[in-house]
Amino acid sequence: MLKCSPFETGRDLHSPNRNLSPVTTAVDEEGRLVVGQCLLSDLAEQYGTPLYVLDETTLRASCVAYREALEKYYPAPSLALYASKANSTLAICNLIASEGLGLDAVSEGELLTALKAGVPSKHVVLHGNNKSDEELMLGYRNGVTIVIDNHHDIDRLEALIPSGGAPVRLMLRFTPGIECHTHEYIKTGHLDSKFGFDPDQLEDVLIRLKYLEWASLKGIHAHIGSQIFELEPHRDLAAVMADALELARGLGHDVEDVNVGGGLGIRYIHSDDPPSIDSWVQVVSLAIKEACLARNLALPRLLCEPGRSLVAPAGLTLYRIGSRKVIPGVRTYISVDGGMSDNPRPITYQSSYTFYLADRPLSYREEKVTIAGKHCESGDVLIKDYMLPCSKSGDVLVVFATGAYNASMGSNYNRIPRPAGVIVKDGRADLFQRREEPEDLLQYDLIPDRFIALG
Repeated sequence: MLKCSPFETGRDLHSPNRNLSPVTTAVDEEGRLVVGQCLLSDLAEQYGTPLYVLDETTLRASCVAYREALEKYYPAPSLALYASKANSTLAICNLIASEGLGLDAVSEGELLTALKAGVPSKHVVLHGNNKSDEELMLGYRNGVTIVIDNHHDIDRLEALIPSGGAPVRLMLRFTPGIECHTHEYIKTGHLDSKFGFDPDQLEDVLIRLKYLEWASLKGIHAHIGSQIFELEPHRDLAAVMADALELARGLGHDVEDVNVGGGLGIRYIHSDDPPSIDSWVQVVSLAIKEACLARNLALPRLLCEPGRSLVAPAGLTLYRIGSRKVIPGVRTYISVDGGMSDNPRPITYQSSYTFYLADRPLSYREEKVTIAGKHCESGDVLIKDYMLPCSKSGDVLVVFATGAYNASMGSNYNRIPRPAGVIVKDGRADLFQRREEPEDLLQYDLIPDRFIALG
C-alpha cells in the first residue's frame, strides 16, 4: 500500500476545474508522484510511454459538479452534454453516461462511439457545419437531436427523410455575435464564423421550418468559444438566447430547449484563473432565468456543453526523456519520446502546460530547458525555456491537464503510433485504449497490382 500525502500544484487543488492536477495527485514516502494511488513511474514502466493517464475520480467529480450546480441554480429541467470532441473513447463516453450526462457529437465516428458506449440517444445531439448524408441518417435512425447549422442541413434532410417518416427532432444553431478573449481558432460566437445561421436569418429560417412536416424544432443553440475565463459574455448570451426563444415560440414552434454551449476554461499553468464549474453554472442559470422572466417566457430546459472543463483536468501524459542538446549561451534542449502527434496544441495554439519529473516533483528547479518532441519538425516543441530540476535520459516527465484535445487531435505524423491510455482509481490501472503498433499503421495501405507487375 502506497503511503501518500496531497501534492499541491496551486490553490483549490480539490475544486473541480480549478486544479492543475487530478484531485488524487499525491507524493509517496519517497517523494514520487502518485495519481489514483498509482505510482506514475510504475505506470510508465508497465505500459510504456508516451502514455495517457486518466484519473477516474477527477472526471466523475467534474460530472457531479455540473449536475449538482444545474440542479441547485436552475429551477427548471437541465442537462449537461459532454462535448465529446474533447476526448471521444468508449470508456469516457460510458463513464459520462453513468453520471447522468448527455453528449454532443460532431461526426459519424463520435456518434457511433457514444451510442455503442451506452449514451441514451435521447440525450445525444449531432452538431456539424457540413454534415454528410450518412451522418444525418445515422442521427435520424437513432432518434438523436440534429442541430441544423445552415440551409444545406435543411435541404439534405428534406431530401433524405422519407414521406410519412417520423419527425426529426431539431435544434437550430445561430451565431450570437459575442466576442471573447480566446485564441482566434476557437472563437465561434462572433459573426464571422463558419458555424450557425446569421442572427438576421433567424426569422426566415424559423418560418421555413414551420411549413416542413418532417421538422420538429425543439431547441435553439449558440456557442461563444472555448477556454473562456470571463463570465460577462455568458450573461450577454442569455439575453440573445431569450430573444431567439421568444421569436421561435411566437412563430408557433414548441421550443423546449435552450443550449448555451460550453467554453469554460481550465488552469493549464499557475497564472490561469478560470471560474469554478459552480460559479459558471450559477451565472449562466441566473442569466437565463432573468432574461426569460423579463420577456414573460416559460423557462426552457437548460442545456450546456462542457468538454475541456470536464475531462482536461483529469488527464495527464507521461513521456520518457531521451536526448539532450546544449547550445552554449543559447538554449538547452531535452527531447521526449512523443510530441506533436500526441499533443498538437502547443504547435497549433501556442498552448502552455505544467511539467514535473515523476520521481522528483519537489526537487529544486535549477535548469532552464526547452522540451522538444521527437518529430521531424522544428516547431515540435512542447514548451520553451522552462525551469525543471536537472534531468537525465530515462527520467519520466509528467504533463498535467492533457485530458482534452490531445488524444482527440492527435495524429500519426512521421508514422508514429498513438499512445495507450489507462484509467486509474484506488491503486488500479485499466487500459481504455491500447497502444498502436507500427504494423497497425499499414493495415489500410495498398500497393496497386500494376506496381507489382512493373516490378
